[in-house]
Amino acid sequence: MTGAIRAVILTVSDRCSRGDAVDTSGPTLALLAIKHLRAEIVHKECLADDVAALSKFFVNWSQPAHSVDLILSTGGTGLAPRDITPEALRTVMHREHAGLMDLSRLRCLQKTPRTFLSRGIAATIHQTLIITLPGSPRGCSEMFEAIADILPHAIETLRGDVRDDGRPELGATSHSDSISSTGRVIHHKD
Repeated sequence: MTGAIRAVILTVSDRCSRGDAVDTSGPTLALLAIKHLRAEIVHKECLADDVAALSKFFVNWSQPAHSVDLILSTGGTGLAPRDITPEALRTVMHREHAGLMDLSRLRCLQKTPRTFLSRGIAATIHQTLIITLPGSPRGCSEMFEAIADILPHAIETLRGDVRDDGRPELGATSHSDSISSTGRVIHHKD
């Protein structure tokens, strides 16, 4: 991968935003992003469950000028009446990526069927991937770790660094046709 993954961490919590509780999920996600992705955390913030504020945050940090590859949010994805993080993202997203969260839930099912209570979504705005995760440290950790292995390839693809994943059946006509603009070919076992 060319350059470190630049990530932003957002905690969505009425209580934490008021100072009535200490945010433990945001710092947990930041550490996991550093551990699994060697990410550079460029910004961390805590906001209340408010559609307008969350939408504005997603749009702002996805602007190309910030060069942010990944926004990880924690909180607001459950069934409580104020859990509106997916709805906020849907108002501003360019493209949804349902398969990413489907994979996360499927891989977490072995630990608990409660993973399917999370309504979290993944989407893109410009070249930024946004993933909305549960609010508990355990929930956000498990769901993030379930997909951490494929996030570098997803981000490379969003950056435009991958033209071909190296499978001959995709039609590369010569060696140079199967190399991405960074010189990297992604080879899959399947």
